[in-house]
Amino acid sequence: MLVFDGNCGFCTRSVGWVRAMDRRGRIEVRPYQEPGVPESIGTDASTCADAVQWRGPDGRRLAGAAAVNAVLDTVTGTSVPSTLYRATSGLQERVYRWVADHRGRFPGMTPYCQSHPEACAGA
Repeated sequence: MLVFDGNCGFCTRSVGWVRAMDRRGRIEVRPYQEPGVPESIGTDASTCADAVQWRGPDGRRLAGAAAVNAVLDTVTGTSVPSTLYRATSGLQERVYRWVADHRGRFPGMTPYCQSHPEACAGA
């Protein structure tokens, strides 16, 4: 499961790209604002607000750039993204952190929770 910030237009657009690439429907995508979602992957809303989260089929949870690469592995059916990540993790995590810290400044779309308020009850 990929858990993202449903109040972020850039994040909503980004998961749209993931859904478009995921032609086989391998990735479940949920906003962390949906009741029970953070707990379902073994974390809390504060952690999810800090970075995108991924809980793979093996139960392992990853965050930030590591999570993005695991998602890309899954949608492409290869290990190329995570292999590249292992070689460049420091750089990728710094870039991820900068983007996450400035995500409100990037072009996006209507945030998921604004379009689907029923799914983000209490957010």
